[in-house]
Amino acid sequence: MILNDAIEEIVENIMAVSAETNQESIIEMMEILTSSKNVFLLGQGRSGLVARAFAMRLMHLGISVYVVGETITPAIDGDDCLLAISGSGETSYIISTAKIAKKRGSKIVAVTSYDDSTLGKMADLVIHIKGRTKVDSEKNYIKRQMNGKHLSLSPLGTLFEVSTLIFLDALIAQLMDKLGKTEDDLKKRHTVLE
Repeated sequence: MILNDAIEEIVENIMAVSAETNQESIIEMMEILTSSKNVFLLGQGRSGLVARAFAMRLMHLGISVYVVGETITPAIDGDDCLLAISGSGETSYIISTAKIAKKRGSKIVAVTSYDDSTLGKMADLVIHIKGRTKVDSEKNYIKRQMNGKHLSLSPLGTLFEVSTLIFLDALIAQLMDKLGKTEDDLKKRHTVLE
């Protein structure tokens, strides 16, 4: 079934992200997140949902975190950081918001598939998450077959978004270890207004 093939493709992408993870970048990312006065999360569309999920887990860890665009989000300053999620690294709203953060002196962590994108170039740290490739835009069937490539079964940005969600959830486990936090510590900060 196509469903099984799509799941396999997503899992293979996640495994590739895991294998390509740069430990030095992860250590730097954790240092930025834990040393910033406030962490601001930014993403559009489904990447925005991933940003919200990560923001919730950071809050559970006791990190001061805000989602850009919410009415309670304060001004960003030089002792803060912006973590921007954009598969293409070219989403106009994310670029314009990152420019404001940069102008105000905050650090920028870009999570993207394209390190050389506009977002990637302005970031202090780029976390590369493999997503769709340029092969998917090759229309010539013969060329794709000769290169051993096929069109992705995962629509639009699915590979990037799902891989980013899992990567960031795994980062929470690493942060728990770094901060000496347990699941019980996280539960204490979990909402009770349900």
